[in-house]
Amino acid sequence: MRQPAHGGNLAWAAALAGCPPSAILDFSASISPLGPPKSAIAAIESQLDHLRHYPDPDYRELRLALGHFHQLPPEWILPGNGSAELLSLAGRELAQLAATALITPAFGDYYRALAAYDAMVLEFPLSLVRQSVAEVSSLSGTAEPVRVMSHLSFVMSDLSLIFDKGQQTKDKGLLLNNPHNPTGVLFSREAILPYLKEFALVVVDEAFMDFLPPGQEQSLIQVVQEYPNLVILRSLTKFYSLPGLRLGYAIAHPDRLRRWQSWRDPWPVNTLAAAAAVAVVQDKEFQEQTWAWLPPARNQLFAGLASIPGLQPLESAANFLLVESQQSSSQLQQNLLKHHQIFIRDCLSFPELGDRYFRVAVRSWSDNQRLLEALSLVVSH
Repeated sequence: MRQPAHGGNLAWAAALAGCPPSAILDFSASISPLGPPKSAIAAIESQLDHLRHYPDPDYRELRLALGHFHQLPPEWILPGNGSAELLSLAGRELAQLAATALITPAFGDYYRALAAYDAMVLEFPLSLVRQSVAEVSSLSGTAEPVRVMSHLSFVMSDLSLIFDKGQQTKDKGLLLNNPHNPTGVLFSREAILPYLKEFALVVVDEAFMDFLPPGQEQSLIQVVQEYPNLVILRSLTKFYSLPGLRLGYAIAHPDRLRRWQSWRDPWPVNTLAAAAAVAVVQDKEFQEQTWAWLPPARNQLFAGLASIPGLQPLESAANFLLVESQQSSSQLQQNLLKHHQIFIRDCLSFPELGDRYFRVAVRSWSDNQRLLEALSLVVSH
C-alpha cells in the first residue's frame, strides 16, 4: 500500500502495524480530540429523514448561519466539499495569473491545486532560526540564576525579495496559510495586509485559525470586504472533529464566488454536513471548551517532547507541533506503529523538511502521555 501524502490514513497505518484501524492512536491528523460536538450529532440525526431530497443548491440556511457567525452578508460565503474543493477553484483562478508565490514548506494540496491548471509557482521558504530566551525563576525574596533556553522557530520569508528581483507582483498571486502548516507559525494580520495591495489575488488558508480564541486570532475576515482580490478559505472539520463530513467554505467578493459556483458540480455539500455546520458554529460551549483545552495540552506535549534527547519541538499557535529529530522520522513512524500502534506524521512530503522532521497533533493529556512514553522508548533504542 502506497505511503500516504496526508495524515489520517488509518488503513495504511493499520496495515503496517498489523492491527485494526480502530486500534491506532492517530497523531498524524491534526483533528481536535474533543469532538464531534453533541450539537453536530443531534443535527445529523434530525436530518436523516431528509436524505430522500436533494440539498438546497444555494445553501441559504448554511450561508446565513456562517454569515451571522462572521458578521458578513451571506453572499460573501460559499460552502464547499471541504476546503480542498475550494482550493481547487482558487487554483484555477491563480493559474490565470503570471505566477503564484507560495510560502514553503507548503501543504501538499497547494501544489496539486496549482498543478491541475498548470500554474507557475514561485517558492519562498520560511527561514529556520535558533533563538535564545532567558527564563528567570525566583522564589520569594530570592533571586535565581538566569537560565537561557534555545529553541527553533520559523520566520516568514521576506516577500520583498520579489521586488528585489525586479519582478512585478500586480500580475501574480499569493497563496499562504495562517497559522502555517506544518510549522505552526502564526503570521500577524499586519504582516499580511501590505501584500493585499501588491498582488492581483491573495488566497489565505485559515484552516487552523479557529483554534485561536477571538482575542488572539489574526484572521483577515474583518477586512475581506475592503479587498476584492482577497480570498479566505476556512475549514469546519479540524476544530469540530468532522473530517469525514468534508465541509469548508470560502469568503470572498460575491462576484468571484458566483464565478466559482458556475465552475463546479451541483450540491457539493451533503444534507448532513450542512446541518452539522449550522449547529456547530452556534455551539459556543464547545468553542470555549476547545480554547480552554488547547494551550495546556499543547504545553504538556511540547515540554514532554523537548525532554526527550534528540527531539526538538517548535513552538506552534495551532493544534499540532512540528518536531526536529536527530533520527529518521520515517523510521520513528514505523517503529511507533509496529510496537505501539501510534501514528505520527512524517514530513517526507515536504521536501524542505525531509526525513528529520515529524508532526504530531495535540490530543488529550492521556493520549499525549502515551505518545511521549512510546517515543522515549523508541528513541532510546
